[in-house]
Amino acid sequence: MFQQQLEPLGSLWLSALVALLPLVTIFVTLGALRWKAHWAGLSALAVAVVVAVAAFGMPVHLALLSATEGAVFGLFPIMWIVFTAIWLYQLTVAAGRFEDLRAAFHLISDDPRVQAIIIAFCFGGLLEALAGFGAPVAITGVMLIALGFSPLRAAVVVLLANTAPVAFGAVGTPIITAGNLTGIPYAEIGAVVGHQTPVLAFIVPILLVLLVDGVRGVTQVWPVALVIGVAFAVAQWLAATYLSVELTDIVASLAGLVAGVVMLRFWQPRGGAEAMDALRIERDEDAPATGPTPGAGGGSLATEQRTLAERAQALTTGRLLMAFAPYLLIIVVFSVAKLVTPVASFLSGTDLKIGWPGLDGAVLSVAGKAVSSTTYTFQWLSSPGSLLLLSGVVIAALYRLSPATALREFAATAHKMRFAFLTVATVLALAYVMNLSGQTIVIGTWIAGTGAAFAFLSPILGWLGTAVTGSDTSANALFATLQQTAAQQAGLDPHLMVAANTSGGVVGKMISPQNLTIAATAVGIAGRESELFRRTVLWSLGLLLVLCTLVYLQSTPVLGWMLPTF
Repeated sequence: MFQQQLEPLGSLWLSALVALLPLVTIFVTLGALRWKAHWAGLSALAVAVVVAVAAFGMPVHLALLSATEGAVFGLFPIMWIVFTAIWLYQLTVAAGRFEDLRAAFHLISDDPRVQAIIIAFCFGGLLEALAGFGAPVAITGVMLIALGFSPLRAAVVVLLANTAPVAFGAVGTPIITAGNLTGIPYAEIGAVVGHQTPVLAFIVPILLVLLVDGVRGVTQVWPVALVIGVAFAVAQWLAATYLSVELTDIVASLAGLVAGVVMLRFWQPRGGAEAMDALRIERDEDAPATGPTPGAGGGSLATEQRTLAERAQALTTGRLLMAFAPYLLIIVVFSVAKLVTPVASFLSGTDLKIGWPGLDGAVLSVAGKAVSSTTYTFQWLSSPGSLLLLSGVVIAALYRLSPATALREFAATAHKMRFAFLTVATVLALAYVMNLSGQTIVIGTWIAGTGAAFAFLSPILGWLGTAVTGSDTSANALFATLQQTAAQQAGLDPHLMVAANTSGGVVGKMISPQNLTIAATAVGIAGRESELFRRTVLWSLGLLLVLCTLVYLQSTPVLGWMLPTF
């Protein structure tokens, strides 16, 4: 039996600094030493186990069992979701339908800066709303490189785009989790989040254009970026406040997409051809380092553009439907599975709750209660990955792919992702060791002890939790109750602080080793996660600063009027 302590080293600040060592290890090895993600994860895991045992007094066998549970959770359901999402994409490539999808987006706009917003932000937001857990990054990443982006730029774009929708992702799971843990109605938490993340939704499309084509791109494309950002932000605010937490991202993503398509019927940006040329030159220069780019053409720029335009003009309604069939099917399947109550109840009823052998009941919280995270839930049917597998089987039949072809793509995808499996397993093992040994709660309690300044620092906890675990849901599971308690002690609104944890988490996801690995693997640059980390960390910190400032001002009369009243 092991009980977590807030001051295992005699003082809170010293205990917190020691508890930060595993996180420092993974950020230094990834960002400064440029290690491959799986080696960075393994080294940080080793540090976490040493800290758990030597500094926090956790028995060795419990620390190792914590790591095994985390590793299994990393493989299933998390990597199961990503694996099946990429396999589904590979089926579309094998059937030759992905080129039609590429041409279909060319019909909406042949401007890569607009395509980045439509695909990574709007379509990615819809996938986040329904599936989450890395699937949007995996699917939209390969879509962008098929349109001419270099793998590295495509990965950075989709990681930045996968921010504002995350709080309401997987049909509102992060917010529902926070509500269940704190006892605050999750609709009220969602309404406050809906007055924070729209600020990100408003600016992210502009940032995507800046990332794709620099200042020149912003001066040329800002009207459509602004329209999409405003439509998404307003829809997210209205849906979160008045409609439903579960439907918020679905409504917002569709609103942004429709607004963009309508805008482009009356106005087209200039400079798209030049931007595409620059991107494809970059892609070709990067080819020796990355190998063949999935979905990329092999001819000259002019030939490739002409071929794509000709293919777009030749598309029939039937070919368009077949090109979009996998994604339309995903929307239907996930909508039924998550929003139709009898189906959702049936699926969740098949979940198997397994007390982790040797660990369950052996770890007590600071309050002396058995922690619940030692129970592993095996979602063999309800997992988004299983729903994606079902969708893949249907699509293989629809595309008339033989079972042998589907199985060959399945095996090839597994082989390609072998290091991604290892990375995510080690990162989640790290998270579980830190959580169950008490390292995470000590760090959170230390930050929460800052009094009135906690309003500014509150989003950092969510950012930190998501950066470690790769999940805003997990960040809320770690810190939602702590945020509530700290808010009450500091005389702040618990609704605001719990919501701030959720909102802070959305900008931590882009630097999570788990998400970096998913993005790198999907676009074919596995092993370059450290480069991705360096490309995204400043964006993450900048957006975090925006949220910290916003939440602080919302805790004062300056922007307190923004918040809903309950």
